[in-house]
Amino acid sequence: MKIETQRLDIIPCKKEHLQMLEEQYYENGPEIMVYLKALEEDPELLAWGHWLVIDKMTGQVIGDAGFKGKPNANQEIEIGYGLLERYWNKGYATETVKGLIEWAFETGKVEKVLAETEKDSIGSIRVLEKAGMRQTKKTGEMISWEIKKSSVV
Repeated sequence: MKIETQRLDIIPCKKEHLQMLEEQYYENGPEIMVYLKALEEDPELLAWGHWLVIDKMTGQVIGDAGFKGKPNANQEIEIGYGLLERYWNKGYATETVKGLIEWAFETGKVEKVLAETEKDSIGSIRVLEKAGMRQTKKTGEMISWEIKKSSVV
């Protein structure tokens, strides 16, 4: 299973990828290890958790992205992403988010993708706007976003 964009290969993160991540000195927070532990307990989480974002030209892992669990009863899922800082402002995050949204809708299990970002996170706001998401609510320091399958089909 793989999502392929113009510049990226996006693959579901599995335990066997740990060696590659270690060899590349990839460190982008503890989320991958938390996800892999959950995946051991529930193999159906594969693809509904972390995906590795790999630059096709270099084979380098430049970030991770994915979903915060399986779709809920309303066929909604929340997306998240994080790239290493040296890859910011190059369009990689937008390419990643668009690829994941398209994949989620193609599964037939998702009707709406949700996201949340901080009000002052200009980069993330731009990524979500470029990916076609729209703001639904502002609360405190956070902005909620969504995109419906019906709006992209």
